[in-house]
Amino acid sequence: MACLPTRFAFARDGRRTLKSIPVSGEPLPAIGLGTWRTFNVGSDSRMLDDRTEVVRAFFAHGGGLVDSSPMYGSAPDLMGHALEVLGHPDTLFAAEKVWSPAGGDAYEQFNELLERWRVRRFDLVQVHNLVDWREQLEALRQMKAEGKLRYIGITTSHGRRHREFEQVMADEALDFVQLTYNLTHREAENRLLPLALERGLAVIANRPYDGGRLVKWLKRSEPVPEWASQAFGCRTWADYLLRFIVSHPAVTCAIPATTRVDHLEENMAAGLGSLPSPEVRARMVRHVESL
Repeated sequence: MACLPTRFAFARDGRRTLKSIPVSGEPLPAIGLGTWRTFNVGSDSRMLDDRTEVVRAFFAHGGGLVDSSPMYGSAPDLMGHALEVLGHPDTLFAAEKVWSPAGGDAYEQFNELLERWRVRRFDLVQVHNLVDWREQLEALRQMKAEGKLRYIGITTSHGRRHREFEQVMADEALDFVQLTYNLTHREAENRLLPLALERGLAVIANRPYDGGRLVKWLKRSEPVPEWASQAFGCRTWADYLLRFIVSHPAVTCAIPATTRVDHLEENMAAGLGSLPSPEVRARMVRHVESL
C-alpha cells in the first residue's frame, strides 16, 4: 500500500481496516452501518426479522458503528429490537443524534433514545443537520461531562450548509463530524476534510452510494474493471465505492445502509485487505467519470 500521511491512523484486526478516532486513539472499523430509510419499518414483524438479520450479519463481520436518528422514524426502535434478539455485541459503537423537530429538549430526546435502543449510554451523539446547534451542543457537552455519552459531533447531508458547518468545525470543541462524501460528491475534499485533519476530528461519511442511485447506476453500466481487482482486491461496485471513501486520510468510517444481508456482506468486504493508494484513487475517479 502506498505511503499515506502520518495522521491517517489505521490498523488491521485480522484483515479488517480499523481507523483511529483522533481525540482518543480508539480504533473503529472503517465500515459502519447506516439506518436512514432502510430501518424505518414500523411494527412489521417480517421486516423486523429481516433487518435484525442484517444487524446480525454486520456484527458477525466485525462491524462497529451503527448510526441512527429520531428523524429516521422507527429505526431506533428496530435497533432496540435487534439488540434484544442478538444481545449487545462488544464491538457495538452506538451513534445517535438530537434533532429539534422530533420534540423535547436534548435531554428528553437522549433519554427517550436510550429506551428505544435499550442501551445504557451512547458512544456518540450528534446534532442533526446543525438544527439549534448552539443549544444542542451545550447540552451534549454537559451529558458528556456527566459520563452519559462518550463523544459529541455535528452532521450535515446533501452538501447543505457547508459554510456554517466549516465555521462550527473551526470554532467548537467537537470529537466527530458527519458529512456527505462519495466518489461523485467530493466537495468535502476542498475544505471540510482538510479542516477535520487539522482539528483532529473523526469523520463519518454518509450517503456513500448517493442514496443508492450511484451503485445501482454502476451495476447497470459495466463490471468492475479488472485493474481495480489487481490493485486492491476489489470485486464489486459497492467495494469500489466504499474503499474509495475510507482510503481518504480524513475519513474514519463510512455508513452504507441496506435492507439485505448479501448487500451487507458486499459492504463489509470493503473493510478487508488493502486500500487504494492516492494514485489509484485518482484513477478510480477518472474511470467512473468516463462511463
